[in-house]
Amino acid sequence: MLNQNQIPLLDTLKASAERPHAPFYTPGHKRGHGISQSLSDVFGKAVFRADLPELAELDNLFAPNGVIQQAQQLAAQAFGASQTWFLVNGSTCGIEAAILATCSTGDKIILPRNVHSSAIAGLILSGAIPIFVHPEYDPVLDIAHSITPSAVQAALEEHPDAKAVLMVYPTYYGVCGNVKAIASLLRSAQIASLAHKYNIPLIVDEAHGAHFAFHSQLPTSALAAGADLTVQSIHKVLGALTQASMLHIQGNRIDIDRVNKALQLVQSTSPSYLLLASLDAARQQMALYGKELMSRTLELAQEARTRIHQIPGLSVLEIPLNETSPGFVALDKTRLTVTVSDLGLTGFEAEEILNDKLGVTAEFSSLQHLTFLISLGNNQKDIEQLVQAFTILAKEYRKTLSLAYSLLRGRGKDLFNLTENSICISPREAFFAATETLPFKETSERICAEIICPYPPGIPILMPGEIISPFALEYLQQIQELGGFISGCADTSLRTLKVVKV
Repeated sequence: MLNQNQIPLLDTLKASAERPHAPFYTPGHKRGHGISQSLSDVFGKAVFRADLPELAELDNLFAPNGVIQQAQQLAAQAFGASQTWFLVNGSTCGIEAAILATCSTGDKIILPRNVHSSAIAGLILSGAIPIFVHPEYDPVLDIAHSITPSAVQAALEEHPDAKAVLMVYPTYYGVCGNVKAIASLLRSAQIASLAHKYNIPLIVDEAHGAHFAFHSQLPTSALAAGADLTVQSIHKVLGALTQASMLHIQGNRIDIDRVNKALQLVQSTSPSYLLLASLDAARQQMALYGKELMSRTLELAQEARTRIHQIPGLSVLEIPLNETSPGFVALDKTRLTVTVSDLGLTGFEAEEILNDKLGVTAEFSSLQHLTFLISLGNNQKDIEQLVQAFTILAKEYRKTLSLAYSLLRGRGKDLFNLTENSICISPREAFFAATETLPFKETSERICAEIICPYPPGIPILMPGEIISPFALEYLQQIQELGGFISGCADTSLRTLKVVKV
């Protein structure tokens, strides 16, 4: 057993920052001496002394044999992996590397329709062919959950040559699918019609689940449930700096050498040691105090859930009690989703009021809901402010929902139908094809050349290689009219879209 009290990378970085010497290496500010006064006025000068390059004593991220290797070994033990890589380009580069490590051009990968845009980038980079599985959908709340074991099995029966399966765990709303059942299916399930045993890897986008391994009241971590590779944003829910993430693997289904080479393609060759050291420190913090920190976080989250649920016109997302749901087997109770539509408000309107007038900022909004991330950094004062803000919102900002809202509510299910078999060419082929920019209304039935991802429901409505349907265009316009956010496309005003040139 390794000593989790150790912080080898952080300790060495501190020593390097304090060592008197004349620096003739990058970065140009030379340990803070050349930093703009306006920048040092905001951040101070101490942090810049530690903004160092890959000096000999600090090891090398892509060929670690010193303090980075030691820090990664400690992280692997703490998070339950056989091997861990530190990431400085966020979970985005981890997902891209996972797809590159398991799929080559033309290979099939089974993945949910509600994937993060990084997975689409991975398809473009690798040339893999997506086999999309529709996630379970709640038509009342208009929320997409997880893919189900039966849906994955059906995809495997139709595509027995698939090279990997990717799933999101948890979703942005904190909903967890059945990783254990899907992992078991990939290991030993025998598809009756094909008499074929699968032994392909399960990749899990666990960007929002880095805390799962540290408390029994949280959902089971993806690795403990049987995933082969998982990517976690340590900065999203734990104590690392923004962009600081980890990639973990276990077992022998994924080629470690391919992971190494893939990460060299998608990560900076000048990694920030501030980010790397923050991963080392965040690991130590959770290894030593994780259970205590998560207990307190869960207590705060439960208090918020209970008190907000008692406010007339509001409800919170909970695990279904009266029926089993294969796409919703657990819920991260530190993720609080509040339904505001009974107040006559959209989530977009409520988010704006809370942020601009009541001093509370949500993680994100959707048509009916606001979602809040409660973490080890929150305190009792934050919860009081959150509950008070919702109390005021419910009393003073009620209104009548618009007709546009009524027309759009519950139509998320239709999105899954419209994207059925809609891939015309591979995302990579569409990305590198000659394109043209057309007025929005003239793009129907053309092949999309960019990613269009609205919130709600956070699912890419269009992506490179898909046929643009009239329904998709209508849906996107309605979302925008109601204040939704459109990401991924060059023209976020939606006046134009890029399509493959014919």
